[in-house]
Amino acid sequence: MPQEFNLQEALKLAIQTEKNVGDFYKKAAEIARNERARKVFELLAQEEREHASHFFPLYKGDDLGSFEEFMTRPPKNDSAMLKELSQAINEDIHERKAMEIALREEEDLEKNLRLTASRIIDPSVRAVFERMAQETRNHYEIIESEYAHLMAMVHETDVDIYVRE
Repeated sequence: MPQEFNLQEALKLAIQTEKNVGDFYKKAAEIARNERARKVFELLAQEEREHASHFFPLYKGDDLGSFEEFMTRPPKNDSAMLKELSQAINEDIHERKAMEIALREEEDLEKNLRLTASRIIDPSVRAVFERMAQETRNHYEIIESEYAHLMAMVHETDVDIYVRE
């Protein structure tokens, strides 16, 4: 059954989602002990902010305030990603766990965004969800690559070395 959001609802959801995920990455960067992992989380947080900035000018509501006001609001306490990250901090697992959470959440988010997009009739609204899904896929791939490096797995940049030996 088609699900209909109007464009403004879709934009508001996109902005809030980008902020929530960005808040997760900022927190993950704060707790990361591994410098490479911290840089990846900082990059992803910045990209989430940038994604939100693409949607924000299109949103016509006045309930979010300015872009800066909205983006500097404290993180939502009910964010599942942040709750799970807080638990990981308590377990002293840090960046490995943060990356595992991020991989799982990015994958789930991409599936949900693509499913939602497939049910939307209005092409402009569907495009918002499809763009978010693609950006989410890109983040998954960045995290997956860094996770492999962090876990001392064969990294894609090392493939030629192992193939030749």
